[in-house]
Amino acid sequence: MLEILIVGAVSSAIYAMLAVGFTLIFGVARVLNLAHGTFYALGAYGTYFFTAQMQLPLLPAALLAVALVAVFGIGVERVLIRPMRGSQLAMLMITLAVALVVEQALFLTFGSEYRNVPAFIDRKFSIGGVDVGGARLLALGVGVLLIGSLWLFIQRTRLGSAILAISQDPVAAQYMGIPSDRIFAVVMGISAALAAAAGVLAGPFLTVQPTMWLLPIVKAFAIVVVGGLGSIPGSILAALMLGYAETIVGYTISSAWTEIVSVLATLLMLVFRPAGIFGRRAAF
Repeated sequence: MLEILIVGAVSSAIYAMLAVGFTLIFGVARVLNLAHGTFYALGAYGTYFFTAQMQLPLLPAALLAVALVAVFGIGVERVLIRPMRGSQLAMLMITLAVALVVEQALFLTFGSEYRNVPAFIDRKFSIGGVDVGGARLLALGVGVLLIGSLWLFIQRTRLGSAILAISQDPVAAQYMGIPSDRIFAVVMGISAALAAAAGVLAGPFLTVQPTMWLLPIVKAFAIVVVGGLGSIPGSILAALMLGYAETIVGYTISSAWTEIVSVLATLLMLVFRPAGIFGRRAAF
C-alpha cells in the first residue's frame, strides 16, 4: 500500500505539471495546444544533449533546456498560433503540425534509439521499508514546488493578476489596457517550461525517444477533460485521480492495462459529464 501511495504521488506530480500547463494556455488564450507534448520531449532531449554532447553539468543543462523550450513555446505562439487565432481548427492543425515536425527533427538528429537522461539523484531511499528512487522523489518534490509557485505567481503578482483578468474576461481586460498578446506569449512560455520541467524530471526513469510526446498529450487531454477545460484546480485533482488509478491498476492487474485508464476516464466523462468535474471556468 505504501509503495502504491508513493508511486502514485510521483505519477500524479508529473501528470499535474503536464496538465496544468496544457489547461493554463487553454484557460487564458483558448488554445487547445496539440504540440504541448513536444515541450515535454524537448525538455528531456535538451538535457540529454547538453550533458552528453556539450558536457555541461546536469543542473545548468536542465535549466538551459527548460529556458530554451520556453523561448520555443513563445516563438510558436507568436509566429504560428497568433495569426491563426480566429480559427480553432487552424490552431489545432498548426499545433499538430509543430508536434510532427519536432518528432521528425528528433528522429533525424538523435535517431530512434532510447536515450538516457542523467538523474540528479542516483541513490534509492527506504521509506517505511519501500525502496524509492531518488529521481522519483525529486520529481514529486519539484512538481509540488513548481505548481505551488505558479499559484503564488498568479495570485500575488501584477502580471499574474493580468493573466487572471484575461482568463476571466478577455474583452474587458483589453478595455482596461492589458496587452492580451503579450499575456498570451507569457502564458505559452510558462506552459512550455512546465512541460519541459516534467520531461527533465521524468526522463531518468521513463522512456526518452522521439515519439514520447504522444502519450503525455493523451494524458494531459484526459486530465483536462476530467477536471474541466480551463480549470487548473480541476486539472490537479484529475491528475491525482489518474496517477493513483493507473498505479492501482498496474499493481493489482497489469502494467499493460494502465494506458486504458486515461482513455476510459475521458470517454466516461464525455458521456456523463462533458463539462468535467469543475466545469469550464477561468484558469484559477
